[in-house]
Amino acid sequence: MSERLQKVIAHAGVASRRKAETLIATGHVKVNGKVVTELGTKVNVSDEVKVDEVPISKEPPVYYLLYKPRGVITAVSDDKHRKTVVDILKEVPERIYPVGRLDYDTSGLLLLTNDGDLDNKLTHPKYEVEKTYVAKVKGIVTNDDLKQLRTGVVIDHRKTAKAKTKLIRTNKESSIVSLTIHEGRNHQVKNMFERIGHPVEKLSRETYGFLDLHGLQAGEYRRLRPHEVEELKELSENVKR
Repeated sequence: MSERLQKVIAHAGVASRRKAETLIATGHVKVNGKVVTELGTKVNVSDEVKVDEVPISKEPPVYYLLYKPRGVITAVSDDKHRKTVVDILKEVPERIYPVGRLDYDTSGLLLLTNDGDLDNKLTHPKYEVEKTYVAKVKGIVTNDDLKQLRTGVVIDHRKTAKAKTKLIRTNKESSIVSLTIHEGRNHQVKNMFERIGHPVEKLSRETYGFLDLHGLQAGEYRRLRPHEVEELKELSENVKR
């Protein structure tokens, strides 16, 4: 049975499906000693696949939930030698990578895995996985502000999808707001609050689908339970058609 090369690389835990496609297109992948740059290439189990001259091997899929601290990069490595989320899970033997990303100064729930298929589904725009953030923002947020977030605001000439909001508390200088979205645009939560005139001072992702941070402190992680993995896979199949 043959499979697409990028899928084989993703299943081996080397990179996500999309990152694997980039590796192929830029000449980092060899099949049976020859550089392959065509994304449609299919390989068999008997074929030798190397990424940057390192043979890949099929690893069992693993799934971890991390309470990402602020000041940590959501990446496998960093050319500026800053601490990455993978550094926190350095005891994990498999080659895992983060599902999506959280900004350097954002804390909260982050998934890491070597399952390229699941990563691709959870991060693809057509799959709608709800994520809840709690933001401390400048100024006093009003009901009209929340209504704008719920109906959608225009960012880069495109309106955001409807969001769920909750005002947790306010003081004279700031507000704490819960915001639930299913999109994943770059810096989306910060940009949404910026758009309504309340810049984010502090941000944390509290939930991802049905998963939350219960029992974890910043910098701690745990392996997902089997039933959570199955539920996450079911969730990833919830495509809006």
